[in-house]
Amino acid sequence: MEKKLYLLITVLIFVLVATPVFAQGEEAATVNFGVLSLLPPLVAIVLAFLTKQVVLSLFLGVFLGATMMSNWNPFQGFLHSLDKYVISAVADPWHGGILVFTLTIGGMVAIIEKMGGMKAIADALSRLARNVSSAQIVTWAAGILVFFDDYANSLIVGPTMRPLNDKMKVSREKLSFIVDATAAPVADIAFISTWIGYELGLINDSFQSLGIEANAYTTFVASIPYRFYGLFMLLFVFLVAYLMRDFGPMYRAEVRARTTGKVISDNAKPMMDIEETNDYKVKPRISNAVIPILVLVVVGLWGLWYSGGGAEMPFTADNIREALGNADASVALLWAAVVATGVSMIMGISQKIFTIGEAFDTFVEGTKSLMITAIILTLAWSLGSVTQDVKAADFLIGALSGNLDPGFIPSLVFVTGCLISFATGTSWGTMAIVMPLALPLAHGLGAPLLPTLGSVMAGAIFGDHCSPISDTTILSSMASACDHMDHVTTQMPYAITVAVIAGIFGYIPAGFGFPVWLSLILGAVVTYLVVRFVGKSTNPLDLKVESNK
Repeated sequence: MEKKLYLLITVLIFVLVATPVFAQGEEAATVNFGVLSLLPPLVAIVLAFLTKQVVLSLFLGVFLGATMMSNWNPFQGFLHSLDKYVISAVADPWHGGILVFTLTIGGMVAIIEKMGGMKAIADALSRLARNVSSAQIVTWAAGILVFFDDYANSLIVGPTMRPLNDKMKVSREKLSFIVDATAAPVADIAFISTWIGYELGLINDSFQSLGIEANAYTTFVASIPYRFYGLFMLLFVFLVAYLMRDFGPMYRAEVRARTTGKVISDNAKPMMDIEETNDYKVKPRISNAVIPILVLVVVGLWGLWYSGGGAEMPFTADNIREALGNADASVALLWAAVVATGVSMIMGISQKIFTIGEAFDTFVEGTKSLMITAIILTLAWSLGSVTQDVKAADFLIGALSGNLDPGFIPSLVFVTGCLISFATGTSWGTMAIVMPLALPLAHGLGAPLLPTLGSVMAGAIFGDHCSPISDTTILSSMASACDHMDHVTTQMPYAITVAVIAGIFGYIPAGFGFPVWLSLILGAVVTYLVVRFVGKSTNPLDLKVESNK
């Protein structure tokens, strides 16, 4: 531990003392930091991997960026880390809504746990999911069904499926991977979701700037087959579950869970404290979990429709899509969480499981378990803001662009999007940065627009899925009660593998005019071959035979 602390201090001293020598100017507001612009996200990411101290690593990244923007004055950098970035992140209405929504969900989950709802669901699903494979497949299917928002997806699927996967000795690392891999990829391609309005706005703005007359929604639908990363990832998750084959750190985590029954490692620090209990005052009922969750989903969809102006428009399919696209997801999800929590409290009180006072005490305890998540989310947003200020994304785009064959534009855009989204931890921010540059570049060089458009979205999803500073990655760790860095390190090889498949067998052929169905078939076949022949069996029977040799 001392070595890690010395390393952290050494890196910080180097950053604050040595790097100003290379700064290209005196005024931070106008200077071009060049390659140094990558330092804030890189310091946060590298230190998070080396020390596993996510909070400290994120803050140091924010501190470094704020110091750079303060003309390399560390005193001013420390002050602005707090007042300009941390406070601004919390004060942002969207971020504030998500924070309150997350804490409220934690309280609701605690109440449902106390009523035995999660245990009842686990017991019921265990009759449907009778083995390790089917438990993971059921979790994968649940992730696809909660399609309308990635945050809601993680926070619903994780707690609901956790008891079942624990019972079947599926590692928390694997559970959080399944939850994470079916959150943003599903919301990104859903015909109706909180993502679609944002994406339609970016598409429409880019088309207007280019003088292209095209319907943004139909273009969005036409680009779905080109979202190769998300599509191949959904297939990858199903295959590792169905075939029960894993590789890399995930394989070791699964072997540990199967052979020892330890669903988390000995040194793990889960992001959500859960206390399983069998001391229920009444027999656990499935309805004690299903009804609050259904209320959450139904009110969430209604809230999206209402906040997007649906009540002011005729009730038609097109208007519903428009309203959901214009929705304020943070507000709508908060409405849903509060109503669902209220319903769960009323149900518990009416069944005499707890009193009103006990209900609120349980709610408060549930929110406390998510305080670390709220802190990490706040720092992740702060780091994203400071990364944007130092213009790290602009440097990456400039460094990767050049004189290329137009056929390589989609793959180049995909790689750029992957790097930016991983460094910043934000998919929407990556889309906003890359879209206005990628489509004009493709249009000017005569590259195919649909593959380029799909590559923007897919590259953004990559970082949202696997970056340690991504809010969705953090929420998946929390919802699955998994150590955050254990989640990141086990799913990273999977994310990179699927990204390589998407780039080589998806965007390169599509960029040179090959039919999209050919890219989909090639990518699907290669995905299967990788899982089948690179992965090693985690079937309990195979592990038992191997241990007896």
